[in-house]
Amino acid sequence: MSVDLKPRTTEVNQTDFRHAMLDPTTSVPDGLVNPDGSQAEKRFNIYRNNVTHSLATALTEGFPVLVALLGEEFFRQMALVYLRIHPPASQLIMHYGAAMPQFLVGFPGTVHLKYLPDVAKLELALRRAYHAGDEEAIDPADLTALSQPDLMDAHLTLAPSVEVLSVEHPALAIWEYNMNGGPSPVMAPEDILISRKGFDPIAQRLPKGGATFVNALLKGSSFGTALGLATSDVADFDLTTTLGALFAGHAITQISRG
Repeated sequence: MSVDLKPRTTEVNQTDFRHAMLDPTTSVPDGLVNPDGSQAEKRFNIYRNNVTHSLATALTEGFPVLVALLGEEFFRQMALVYLRIHPPASQLIMHYGAAMPQFLVGFPGTVHLKYLPDVAKLELALRRAYHAGDEEAIDPADLTALSQPDLMDAHLTLAPSVEVLSVEHPALAIWEYNMNGGPSPVMAPEDILISRKGFDPIAQRLPKGGATFVNALLKGSSFGTALGLATSDVADFDLTTTLGALFAGHAITQISRG
């Protein structure tokens, strides 16, 4: 069913129109009329319902673990509140929901669930990784074949999908428990490496110091500098496990010498 609701008069205030479109308690904007000149209340309500339903569905699909934790009915009702406070800032609906972590901190129904914002951050990061640009990963042998001096001087380029998420709560453990039937989460901070292998976003735990190492690489530091920063933070930094995560996540795309 096509519903033509383009304002037929310049008297419609566009700010009022956008506000009313997301708030069912708001009346039809002045100047929005049917072809016969009567107020377009029925048609506007249909349009408004379609818009809010689409946005709430986008949020539901974008945060599957939040939905699992809160229940779909509760989440959709919460989504209606969210979308009125945070309407889309872009036509790229796949990025919608970026303010969800901050929203959950203050929403009355979730304010006591301190781990939820971190779960939302993880789901957003996985979504960003899915939509990031494509780069081919190196063969791990290209890195392990370097001499010690060359390795220390090397700069590693990481894929556009790569980021590090450091959170106070076990967001990845909660995600794995709900999505993959993993073990019950233990409340503890996590450093999480986000990347993408093929079309599949990947989240992996980093050992202590791993976040410092990867973040240094992302900022353009040499391998040796990144390693020094990590070992300054954590004397027994596990480089092998960290590199294993980078290789498994197809995170390294280029090695530059010197």
